[in-house]
Amino acid sequence: MYIIFLMIAVSVTVAGAFLGAFLWAVRSGQYDDDYTPAVRMLFDNEVPAKSSKKPKGESAA
Repeated sequence: MYIIFLMIAVSVTVAGAFLGAFLWAVRSGQYDDDYTPAVRMLFDNEVPAKSSKKPKGESAA
């Protein structure tokens, strides 16, 4: 019978720890942006602006 009370106490402690970690994550802003990270890999990278320099080997015709 003692082991049942011990297991209940341990499970309540673990559940409380997970609840505390979840509340800490919410308050620290871990879940502020839940859309962008999921689709970030679908966006194309920005193309760098073209420079006014011409590549070597081209003539100024």
